[in-house]
Amino acid sequence: MTDIPRSPAAIRRPPYMIATIALAAIGVPVVSISLLRLRPAGLVVDRSSVWTDTVRRGSMLREVHGSGTLTPEDVRWLAAATEARVDRIVIRPGAAVQADSDIVELTSPEVEQSAVEAGLALRAAEADLASRTVALRSDLLAQRSVAARAREELQEIRLKLAADERLANAGLTSALELQLSHARAEELTSRVAIEDERVTFAQKTLDAQLTALRSRLDQLRSIAALRDKQRDALHVRAGLAGVLQQVAVQVGQRVTAGTPLAKVARPEPLRAELRIAETEARDIQLGQPATIDTHNGIVRGVVRRIDPAAQNGTVLVDIALSETLPKGARPDLGVDGTIQIDRLADVLHVSRPVQSEESSTMSVFRIVPGTNTAVRVTARTGRGSANAIEIVGGLAAGDRIVISDTSSWGSADRVRLK
Repeated sequence: MTDIPRSPAAIRRPPYMIATIALAAIGVPVVSISLLRLRPAGLVVDRSSVWTDTVRRGSMLREVHGSGTLTPEDVRWLAAATEARVDRIVIRPGAAVQADSDIVELTSPEVEQSAVEAGLALRAAEADLASRTVALRSDLLAQRSVAARAREELQEIRLKLAADERLANAGLTSALELQLSHARAEELTSRVAIEDERVTFAQKTLDAQLTALRSRLDQLRSIAALRDKQRDALHVRAGLAGVLQQVAVQVGQRVTAGTPLAKVARPEPLRAELRIAETEARDIQLGQPATIDTHNGIVRGVVRRIDPAAQNGTVLVDIALSETLPKGARPDLGVDGTIQIDRLADVLHVSRPVQSEESSTMSVFRIVPGTNTAVRVTARTGRGSANAIEIVGGLAAGDRIVISDTSSWGSADRVRLK
């Protein structure tokens, strides 16, 4: 096989082909570089679904919000005094009651029997005290009578001794008779002393025994009073004028001592019990002003009590109301409350973005002025409120940012609002 020689004309390319190849060689790198320099188009978000706010400088009111209920100031739980059975529910919840209104009637044969036995024991002790008092006083009087006779005999012998001494001095009686009179006087003097001591001992014995009997009587009287009180407590009464809010038992139910039976409350005055998030409650102080929204009006009050313990991530705060509640306000009504912490002067602040925290950094989207584009920036926060938060870095006054939830935007750094 032999090669066929090509002519020079066939080897030479046309000028337009050479130009096309040159332009392609130059254009491909330029286009590649331009494409590399282009920013991604980013997400497109419906502007009506986005909430925005402008960073501004000025005073910022720090507040915390919480929800809760209206609670009566005077609430009484009625409990069973002894083990018993619920015989009858006299009044149902919601009814107005007086202090002596019967709410629940209980029955207990044991309590009835104990009250009867205690009463009988008390009456027996009273009768025993009366009889023993008579006997002891009689013994004391008998001993005093003996002592009195001894003193009379002593007085008689002293008179006789004086007469014998005068007769002896006159020589009209013997010395033996005088000695006998002296001996009899000494004997009676000792006897009077002994009888007087017996009277004193009898008096002390009477006092001691009567004291013991009275103490025993007082003990039985207390027991009888307790048994009577337990029997009377089988008729469960309201104890105050108000509204019966709850009956916690059913007819036929067996209850033990201390079992809650019913709840009675005065309809007024009321206080608001708010549940505040534990992270927001650290700056709440007694006496701070508050407003309570009853959904039928707003009333003012002050913080009166802060529960020292947190439950389920919230702290219970009591608000004392200083204004008259609107019509329709009643115990257990759900309310919303706002507590004013303090007012910050001349600070950068903005409406609180979703998921923002105090004294931390947050990622927000700032709207580029004059465009529909929002870019992600990092801002530093300071003190916060329920609806606003202080800005200490990363944003300036006049910046407009997105404050609604942007978690669905993922890791995008730029969005377009249409």
